[in-house]
Amino acid sequence: MRTYGRITNQDGTKSWREVQTDADGFDDWVYVTALCQVLLLNLGESPFFAQYGIPAKPTIVQQAQPDYYVSRTQAQFAPRFASLIVAKGGNDPPSYRVNVTTNQGASASVTVQIPQ
Repeated sequence: MRTYGRITNQDGTKSWREVQTDADGFDDWVYVTALCQVLLLNLGESPFFAQYGIPAKPTIVQQAQPDYYVSRTQAQFAPRFASLIVAKGGNDPPSYRVNVTTNQGASASVTVQIPQ
């Protein structure tokens, strides 16, 4: 299994990185990458999965957090991990904190900044 994640390089340019199943056959980092990408999608933006994404830009205009959609996204990805928590990060710029514990016991914490 594989997916692609967009990263910002040290010089400020953006590029795509491939993330695939590790040598032991675990897909955990593929799903972490996919979760982060879903949090960056607008609602209905994915051509494959209509339920993915959050209405980030409309909620920024209305000054309301898209908690329902973030909770739904967390529920969609939670069965893939031993523990998954997606919580609000900062408000300026808007961000979410993803805390994950993989099925092998590795833990990671990632901040996903919502594009404005």
